[in-house]
Amino acid sequence: MASVIIFELNVSMQTATIFRIGLTAFLSMVLAGTAYTQIASDPSPFETDNPKAVVPGELFTEPATLINIGFEWLIQGDDNRNASVSVEYREQGSSEWLDGLPLLRLNGERVYSESRVDVIVPNMFAGSVLELEPDTAYEARFIITDPDGVIGNPERVALVRTRAEPQPYAGGRVLHVYPHGYTGEKLEPAFEGLMCAYNEWCAGTDWATSGRPRVRAGDTLVVHAGLYKYNRYEYTNNAAVNRSTPLDGTYYLTADGTAERPISIVAAGDGEVIFDGNGNYALFDVRAADYTYFEGITFRNSEIAVLAGTQFLAGSKGLTVKRSRFENVGAGVFTNYSGSNNFYIADSTFMGRNDPDHLIGWQGQIWEQFAGLEEQVFPPAMASYVAVKLYGPGHVVAHNYIADFHDGINVETYGNPDGSVASGPGIPDGAKYPPREYWDRRPVAIDFYGNYITNSHDNPIEADGSMHNIRIFRNMFINHPSHAFCNQPALGGPVYWYRNIAYHLPTGSTRLTAGSAGAVFYNNTILSETNVIGATNVHWRNNLFLGEQSADEIFSVTTLSSYSSSDYNGFRPNSAEVSFRWQAPTSKTLVDVTNPNYEAELESMEFATLTDYSTATGQDRNSVLVDYDIFINVPPLDARDSESLQTLYNAADLDFRLRSGSAAIDRGAILPGITDDFNGDAPDLGALEFGADTPIYGPRP
Repeated sequence: MASVIIFELNVSMQTATIFRIGLTAFLSMVLAGTAYTQIASDPSPFETDNPKAVVPGELFTEPATLINIGFEWLIQGDDNRNASVSVEYREQGSSEWLDGLPLLRLNGERVYSESRVDVIVPNMFAGSVLELEPDTAYEARFIITDPDGVIGNPERVALVRTRAEPQPYAGGRVLHVYPHGYTGEKLEPAFEGLMCAYNEWCAGTDWATSGRPRVRAGDTLVVHAGLYKYNRYEYTNNAAVNRSTPLDGTYYLTADGTAERPISIVAAGDGEVIFDGNGNYALFDVRAADYTYFEGITFRNSEIAVLAGTQFLAGSKGLTVKRSRFENVGAGVFTNYSGSNNFYIADSTFMGRNDPDHLIGWQGQIWEQFAGLEEQVFPPAMASYVAVKLYGPGHVVAHNYIADFHDGINVETYGNPDGSVASGPGIPDGAKYPPREYWDRRPVAIDFYGNYITNSHDNPIEADGSMHNIRIFRNMFINHPSHAFCNQPALGGPVYWYRNIAYHLPTGSTRLTAGSAGAVFYNNTILSETNVIGATNVHWRNNLFLGEQSADEIFSVTTLSSYSSSDYNGFRPNSAEVSFRWQAPTSKTLVDVTNPNYEAELESMEFATLTDYSTATGQDRNSVLVDYDIFINVPPLDARDSESLQTLYNAADLDFRLRSGSAAIDRGAILPGITDDFNGDAPDLGALEFGADTPIYGPRP
């Protein structure tokens, strides 16, 4: 089995200056200490007078996705935070155990932002077993160790199965849908217009709501080629004019499928199937329909193509959208309902309505200079908001092409998770972490991978508002005016960012503010400066950091926890007096915040060189210097150059692979599940291992 490198933080505070930070509403706030834990593990039959010893509690398995499984292990004790959990897994029936990433230690991190968010993380471990096979049974084994002792059983074993990719049910009824005016031979049973097949009655009058669903779990509606577009403003029984609903022109789908037997709406394969909203608000409303399946459909000309949930009101489960196209829409797939879960959005194309020819951000002085140039407006109009927005557990968004939206893929920022309350003037005190009866509504176990996202006004992906076991990996982020790695805030973690490539980010790479806790960055190629404004329990390994002159410092971190860490990275410092900054509590203090009005005392250290920075802080002792010549073809960019600032680059014209013999090869740490099958003596730095196949970004063939 592969060895696991254990990282120890040994911080020397040479030449440190004390830096006092007022934690205002926009800055992160973090609280440590078991006294603030909101969720205890199951009561232990064991007792101990040693608060440093660990008492293992319940192991909780999150909803499995297709290739990943998340776990949470609640504990008591371990006040000095030196317990650890090793992970092994195997396919059920196999005799060989494989190493997984160790679980991430969490305890008492507090995420606070005015009256919007106040979350205190339980005393626990959390983490994922990564890169598994779909629809496969696994055993996972967890062993907890603590130098101060383990009180009770140190081992847990979980049996779990990954999800299968959703498919239409092969044994269900098949109903054929044709557009108005179709004159060819029809397959029976045949219907004119989707709602006439879906419901027992359809109309463009008040009778539109009288039809109850004809379809049932397992049925497939095969939609034949044509344009399905109606005039919602004409009150009519004429099938040529309207067969959706009067006034709003929305397809309201209200029948439930199941995970094994979805209600499927699929293109017949005899030509393009286009549903055109004719400028309406919601083209499809599936908030009352669980396990709806779309494949091969073009959605266009609507504010929201697929409305799947509304916060606190209603939402669907198990929605699938595959190999479809979204164009001229304000949003593609949208739910911010906490009860939505297990969506699968894959291999689709989302084309927004924002300016396709210029990179421009929604705020910032750097973009003001372009107002009026080539008829540009600043701030730019948000013609398209987001391609995919989700909340709740178990979602997968994979291998999509997304362009010209304000944001690409978002977890809804949401505010405090259901069952907990924020803090602020006039807000009654309450739980700061969801009680157990609300755990099925937490935003956990979410995968975003293989996506190609370009030309946003803000961020390609936002993990804002997410909690545990968020996996964001093997994505291409190119041409984004704000930060590609956005956690504002992450509510506990781990939020895994690994093997992503980020290029042309003129205002910086990473957003960690508003109390983000538990973000980890492994084997990313990050081609802009990293400036962490405020976070806790954040970790970097095996990354490449090369800048775009968006700031002087290539790596600047403000962390309120002494256990944040960074090592085994590659850096290209800018030509500046300060290239590295590390602000953290002293090594004797785990976390230095006690309440929302407290001012943390942090050690502030600034350095010109990697050597000075690593020697003084204990961080990045195994990191190396690199330059752009490590890549086959990646030119450096300059955010200060207004002539090139708005250029939109195509990843096909670049080559992010490492050159043979480059300084980034064999310089990484072993990270089980992420660096498996590395070539050479050790893993390489960055997203692409030398000699390995390049991942597919965007829809798969």
